[in-house]
Amino acid sequence: MKIAFFSESQIIGKIPRDFPNARTEYAWMMALDATHIPLANVGHHSMGDPHYDLGIVIVPKTKPNVNLDNIREYCDKVAVMQEGPHWYFQDYSVEQQFQYFNTLMDADWVYCHNESDVNYYLGLGCKDVRVMRSLMIPEGLVPRSEWGNGTIIGGNFVSWYGGFDSYIVAREMGNSIWAPSMGRKQDQEDMIEDINYMAYMSWREWITALGQFNIGVHLMRTHAAGTFAMNCAYHGIPCIGYYGLDTQEMLHPLTTIDVGDLDGAKEVARKLRSDRFYDLCSDTIIKRFEQNYTEEKWKENWEVINGQ
Repeated sequence: MKIAFFSESQIIGKIPRDFPNARTEYAWMMALDATHIPLANVGHHSMGDPHYDLGIVIVPKTKPNVNLDNIREYCDKVAVMQEGPHWYFQDYSVEQQFQYFNTLMDADWVYCHNESDVNYYLGLGCKDVRVMRSLMIPEGLVPRSEWGNGTIIGGNFVSWYGGFDSYIVAREMGNSIWAPSMGRKQDQEDMIEDINYMAYMSWREWITALGQFNIGVHLMRTHAAGTFAMNCAYHGIPCIGYYGLDTQEMLHPLTTIDVGDLDGAKEVARKLRSDRFYDLCSDTIIKRFEQNYTEEKWKENWEVINGQ
C-alpha cells in the first residue's frame, strides 16, 4: 500500500530512521515507508502529480479547517488521525467545531489512539473507527543497562498534564524528582525546591535521558497517544498512570489505577519500594513491550486493523 501523511509539519518526503525528533507520528511514517506532505503544499505545483492508495490526515490543533476533497485528488482513500484527546475540538469556536465534525464525517475512516476513544467517534457518527497504536523506533538507541534511583514525572503543573498530582505521588518514593520542560511549563515551577527540571531536548535525547530514571509517574487525564508510558516501557521503567490509555494499560498493568485515584497511586508508589514488586513490574513491562510495541508487532497489528 502506498501511503502519504498530511500534517502541518513542513517536512517533505520520507522520514529517515535516525530522525532526531522521531515522535510517534514520524515513527508511523517510517514503519509504513510513507511520504509526508505538508498540508500547505496540497494543490501546489511542487507536489507534481503523485498517487497514493491511502492518505492519512493529521488535522492541526489550531487550524481544523481541512478540505479533504483536495487530498482526494491524490489519494484513493482518505483517513483522519486523532490529534490530542478526542474532546479537544470542543475548545474551538462553534464554527470550527462544525468544520472539524464535517471533516470527520467526510473521511473514509478515522484512526484513534485508544480503545477508549473508539465509541466516542462512533457516537459522533464516524462510519469506521480504527485504533492506530503508538509507536517508537529507537534506531541506534539502546534500553537502559544501569539502574538509577530518580523518579520522573511526565508533565508540568497544568491541568493538561496533571503535573501536581504526579508530583504528590512521586514524593512517596523518597527519591529525587525530575520533570521535563514542556511548552505549557509555568515560570513559578522553577521555585519548587524538590523538582529538578530537564532542559528541552530532541526526542532521541529524551529517550536516552529517560533511561537514567527508576520510576515514572504520569497522572495525565488528557488521554491521547500515551507516549510517556510507552517510552518508559522501552527501558523497563514502571510507570504509574491511569486507565483509558492503551500504552499504560497494555504495558503497565500492575501500576495502572482509576482516573483520579491519588490514594491508589500513592499505594502503588509505596509498593514499588519493594525490590520484589519492582522487578515483577519491570519484567512484565519488558515482555509486554516485546509482545505489542516493537516495530514488527506494530506492523502486524496494522495489517489486522486494515484488513491486509
